Amino acid sequence: MGQKIKKIWEIINVLLIAVILFLAIALAGVKLIGWDVYVVLSGSMEPTYKTGAVLYVDDVDTSTLQAGDPVTYVINGDVKVTHRIVEVVKQDGQTFYKTKGDANNVEDGGLVAESQVIGAPVFSIPYLGHLVTFIQGPAGIFAMIAFGAAMLLMMFLPEMLFGDEDDEEDERDEKEEKAE
Repeated sequence: MGQKIKKIWEIINVLLIAVILFLAIALAGVKLIGWDVYVVLSGSMEPTYKTGAVLYVDDVDTSTLQAGDPVTYVINGDVKVTHRIVEVVKQDGQTFYKTKGDANNVEDGGLVAESQVIGAPVFSIPYLGHLVTFIQGPAGIFAMIAFGAAMLLMMFLPEMLFGDEDDEEDERDEKEEKAE
C-alpha cells in the first residue's frame, strides 16, 4: 500500500515541477530570445488579445510596419499599449502611426512616433496574465511561499511516512536472496 501512495506522490511531484518549468520558461525564459512579456489589462484589442492574456512582443523593424499590423508602444513614459495600426503617416521626414484598438469604435487620439514603438506581438497565452497579476500582489507572494513549502513537504513526506517500510522490505528481500 505504501508503495502505491509513494508512486502517486512522485507523479504529482513530476507534474508540479513540469508546471513550474513551463511557467518559468513562459514568463522569464522567453527573455533569453529577446521577447518582452506583458499582461493584457484592458479589452481594447478583444477578441484578438483577451483581457488577462500574456502577450509576447518581439522587436520589429519599424520601416516594415503597415496598416493592419498590431504594434506595442509606450505612452506617457511608462504605459505600454498594444493597438492596431490604422494608417502610416509621414510628416516632416518622420514616421508616425495612427492606431486603434480592435474593440474600440474610434481611433486613438494622438499619433504614435516611431521612437515609441517597442515591438510587435508574436503570440499570446489567454488567462495566464491573471496568474501573473495575482503572483505580483501580497496574497500571491504568500501563496508562492506556501506553494514552495508544500512542494518541499511533498518531496520528503513519503520518505518520512513510508521510508522505514521500504527499508524493511529491502532488508527482507536481501535476506531472502542470501538464503537462496
